[in-house]
Amino acid sequence: MSPFRNVLVGAALALATATSAHAQDADVQLWRLDCGTVAANDLNAFSDIQAYTGQSKRLASSCYLIRHGSDYLLWDTGLPSAMKGKPLDDNQAMDATVTLTIKEQLAQLKIDPAKITHVGLSHYHFDHSGQLAEFPGATLIVGKADWTVLTTDPASYGADPAPFAHWISGGGKVEQATTDKDVFGDGSVTMLRLPGHTPGHSGLLVRLKDKGPVLLTGDLAHFSENYASNGVPTFNVDRADTLASLDRFKKLADNLKATVIIQHEPADVGKLPTFPQAAE
Repeated sequence: MSPFRNVLVGAALALATATSAHAQDADVQLWRLDCGTVAANDLNAFSDIQAYTGQSKRLASSCYLIRHGSDYLLWDTGLPSAMKGKPLDDNQAMDATVTLTIKEQLAQLKIDPAKITHVGLSHYHFDHSGQLAEFPGATLIVGKADWTVLTTDPASYGADPAPFAHWISGGGKVEQATTDKDVFGDGSVTMLRLPGHTPGHSGLLVRLKDKGPVLLTGDLAHFSENYASNGVPTFNVDRADTLASLDRFKKLADNLKATVIIQHEPADVGKLPTFPQAAE
């Protein structure tokens, strides 16, 4: 190995060690929020090789609240509040409902919605951005490629710019993530670039003192069987990117010995404490 390469490797290792140390020192809590239920009555929508013919599944719609010191990051904003109380229709290929809004759950924690300093979105689909408009004071963090779709060709890839109107008009601050983004600068909360489901799709890594690393999938996979088999939904924008992102995510999870939480998998809800308790 050349002296120059030795210097680069040494610097990278030193940076990784320092970041990990800072992350362990950070005051971080993580809550799982109930952001709705999805009835996937035709499960083949989640398989471009028709792996689930005749099958259906109830999926969770999960959001996450992360406290970092005095800052609060909301990861995904779930289904629209207007869907609260709507009965599920099993005759539709897919339907959804909401039981509690994010604001109602924040009230249970005695957290003023105005205290949400950041909203990070895994991607722009309506079941992940539905309550975004209710947090206009927050800095929006979103993948650059997703933001490009929203602002230049919103009819593509299932994008709906309506929840983003406040930020698109310049009323709120937007941070466009082009690579992995260290949200608070200490390695404790990192937005991971995982394209394929949408052009700018992301996951989230949260490092907790007691529980250790937690990896949130976004919509990298929607349920356990699809995650295990590297299944690709019919509505993903890029198959090759999806498979590459799955490969990266799984290797990262193994290397970090992280708790993996598939955000739509009901069985994974129990991997975090029951609301209103937080993981630390």
